[in-house]
Amino acid sequence: MQTTETVVDGVVTAGSETGGTILDSLGGFFGAIQEGVGQYGLKILGGIFALIVGLWIIKMVMKAIMKGFNKSNIDATLKPFLITLVNFLLKFLLFISIAGIVGIPTATFAALLAAVGLAIGGAFNGSLGHMAAGVMLLIFRPFKVGDLIETGGKLGFVKEISVFVTVLETFQNKTEIIPNGAITSGTITNLTTIGNLRVDMPFGIQYGTDIEKAKKIVMNVMKNDDKVMNDPAPRVAVNNLGPNGVELLALPYATCEDYWDVYWDTRQRIVEALGAENYAAPLPQRIVTMKS
Repeated sequence: MQTTETVVDGVVTAGSETGGTILDSLGGFFGAIQEGVGQYGLKILGGIFALIVGLWIIKMVMKAIMKGFNKSNIDATLKPFLITLVNFLLKFLLFISIAGIVGIPTATFAALLAAVGLAIGGAFNGSLGHMAAGVMLLIFRPFKVGDLIETGGKLGFVKEISVFVTVLETFQNKTEIIPNGAITSGTITNLTTIGNLRVDMPFGIQYGTDIEKAKKIVMNVMKNDDKVMNDPAPRVAVNNLGPNGVELLALPYATCEDYWDVYWDTRQRIVEALGAENYAAPLPQRIVTMKS
């Protein structure tokens, strides 16, 4: 471009090739933007549309799967885990499909996911341990949904076994959410495996009273209690000869649901029945001898 001079009110203004170069650069920049929008704009819009439609389809599919699980005989223990797994896999496939629509190479996308997975794995190392423990619980099945278990000092009915945690409902209607790793690393006591529990209830009578009669009174109470099981049959035994009296032990069996009712209510009926027959509780005694 040639340099020109213009005289305006006696002032000479010079134009150079610099101004033309800037204009050419701006034109090239906006042209590149237009080309990029034309090339990738439709792909991005298509990816957004596919994401919205795909999430809606996954939602419908998950509803159908949950209805199918509810109608089938699939173990209630496996349902939450399978639903979570299927939901994750469907969304993973959806995002891979969207990456292909947008134009991201599959190999690059896989490498990116691997890097992100390693970063997340390092950040949530403990959570991955709980997930592995959840898989172990589902494979070896030390308990299932509905069982009464004791673990980590918590006693309750299993309401849900998810990927990371197990949910218990206690007899006090408390909801205990326990990480799976804490369960597998400790002792698990399943109180439902056999189907019944023995309720050990000690009580005492004074020395010199009729032991057999006391045992019959207690047996009569247990046999007339509709929450005490007949099979296995209840039993009354002499447990100990204490310093103040004879310690007897009532041994009724109950279902897991009726355990505490038998533990409290049947015990009270035994005490009342013995009291009605003039059986007094053994009291501390001391024999004092006088030396002349």
